[in-house]
Amino acid sequence: MSQKIFINLPVSDVPRSTAFYEALGATKNERFSNATTSGMVISDTIHVMLMSHQRWRDFTAKTIPDAKASAQMLLCLMLESPAACDAAVEAAVAAGGKADPTPKQDYGFMYGRSYEDPDGHIWEVAWMDLAAMEKAMAEGGPAAG
Repeated sequence: MSQKIFINLPVSDVPRSTAFYEALGATKNERFSNATTSGMVISDTIHVMLMSHQRWRDFTAKTIPDAKASAQMLLCLMLESPAACDAAVEAAVAAGGKADPTPKQDYGFMYGRSYEDPDGHIWEVAWMDLAAMEKAMAEGGPAAG
């Protein structure tokens, strides 16, 4: 059995965030959803739990940081091509997100962009050609990361 990841994100407006992630291709899993939480399926192994601030506080007493003002983590999804990365950012902007809160990356063997969801959580989308990366590194080129 392959491992799954459930990413829990505090959001200020569950319906708005649900619509945003649906616009990017995620599907809502009604089994893990209610008035305070939307369980969003990105893939068979990646799920995002969008939780109202009230619901989030059931899990931790820690302060919910303002993701528009600070960043605690960057989430990265690997996609099949640079064009898919561009399309994901365009879809995010069309759905109410912000394009490229982190620098664009284009090393030839690796391409990456990013977007913010309506609450400011940063998602990177990247493509990598591992064979080309290994060749570039062997030739003394820039290392990824």
